[in-house]
Amino acid sequence: MKISDHFQLNKTQAELDFVNIDIHKDTPLFIDPFFLNLRQDKWSIEASRTVRSFFQFILELIRKNKVAQAKHQFTHLHEPNSTCLGLSKGKPRGRGIGRDNTDDIFDSIIQSKAVQTGLIRDIEDNFLFVDGFGKDKLSDMTTNIIRKHLINYTVDQCVLHGIALRQNVPSGFYWNGQNCQWESEYCEMLIIDNTKILLVPKSIVSFCKDYTPDNYYQHFVLNFLQNEHLQMNSVFVKNRKSGKRYVTKKDLKEEHPLSKEFLREFTRKHPEILEKFKKSTKTYPLRNLDIADVNLYELVNYLIEQLANIPAGAKSATHYHVLVLGILELLFYPHLIYPVKEKEIHQGRKRIDITFDNAAESGIFARLSQNMNIPCQYIMIECKNYSSDPHNPELDQLAGRFSTNRGKVGILLCRTIDNIPLFLDRCRDTFKDDRGLIIPLVDLDIIELLKSVQTLHYNYSDRFLSNRIRNIAIH
Repeated sequence: MKISDHFQLNKTQAELDFVNIDIHKDTPLFIDPFFLNLRQDKWSIEASRTVRSFFQFILELIRKNKVAQAKHQFTHLHEPNSTCLGLSKGKPRGRGIGRDNTDDIFDSIIQSKAVQTGLIRDIEDNFLFVDGFGKDKLSDMTTNIIRKHLINYTVDQCVLHGIALRQNVPSGFYWNGQNCQWESEYCEMLIIDNTKILLVPKSIVSFCKDYTPDNYYQHFVLNFLQNEHLQMNSVFVKNRKSGKRYVTKKDLKEEHPLSKEFLREFTRKHPEILEKFKKSTKTYPLRNLDIADVNLYELVNYLIEQLANIPAGAKSATHYHVLVLGILELLFYPHLIYPVKEKEIHQGRKRIDITFDNAAESGIFARLSQNMNIPCQYIMIECKNYSSDPHNPELDQLAGRFSTNRGKVGILLCRTIDNIPLFLDRCRDTFKDDRGLIIPLVDLDIIELLKSVQTLHYNYSDRFLSNRIRNIAIH
């Protein structure tokens, strides 16, 4: 049973920020520390720092010949079945690293010449060079290390969706990157059928298709060897009828079959190829369709119908709020992630309806910062289920919550605006007074954006928002 079904959220994967796991069996996705390290949103940066802290601490102990102390750190890398991610069949059981094989994993790492020679610098390098170390083990290690980050994320998502949490639950051990030690505490957690559950942001999971020994070998190591043999005019060089010289990868594979031992030897001689591989490997967030079977055509029709059936007014404000949260997730993922509900600021004196982390690497949410110099690490959302036009007080309310640290970009969602030119003038005045950029969206705008998703016009929302912002900022 999916999380959304268990708690009757009435939402598909496309409307949720977390992986909508089946609580009774594993979903074949993985937390990839290489991908995590590439991401620039705040949550991923902090989680990646924690992973790096752990592995650098291990390497430092090994360099100082404190092997027993380093091995002791592996005692807490077990049973990461709380995420329900991985390769297990049937009930999740965290098969990547269990209590019975943490010693084997450590022994494989410590005995690897890649560690002894300093070839391995990041935790994901174990996947390339250490025998018996697969993507499931790498994901499980990472899950244990960043457990505290996942707990905090889970709590925020449960608050967002009204899911009850249990108090005073033992967290399990997690790595404290500042103190460089394993810690645990009693905290509030999500419990289902007496099992602790950790929700995982869908923006950080992958199939691990890119950062793999196969990719490194096929597209970087063999490419290098082809050029090397051509320069040496070795016995592997053949000639076409046109006179062009070439070396086949098939011949090279017979001479140097893929093995982690070969990759270790090659990389010690040519470390620059590993760096080229790391810099060239691009990993992107999975689409909703990659994670789950979502019928976008039916979903959009359903959301448009639901929006039309919600009456304006205070009595339906919560219903409207819940619906548009899912719509925003559908429209703006993976650029906007990690929604948090009614975040308190100014010691609780003010609240913001929803805040999203801005994780955009391209598109309008990236250009606001890069080209327009508008701070927007968070995008603030206000939802107004009014039956009449919003006025200056609503604009001032949102603008009053902007700051350089939080960001100065917000979206004001409302049902309708009779006098759009006048309201855009008010948004323009706010922007020209350097009080921030407020982007108004009404039901008709939302419907137009949803229909673009239905027809798979992925860049339409970017063009739509760009035009709306240009009308405010340049008019």
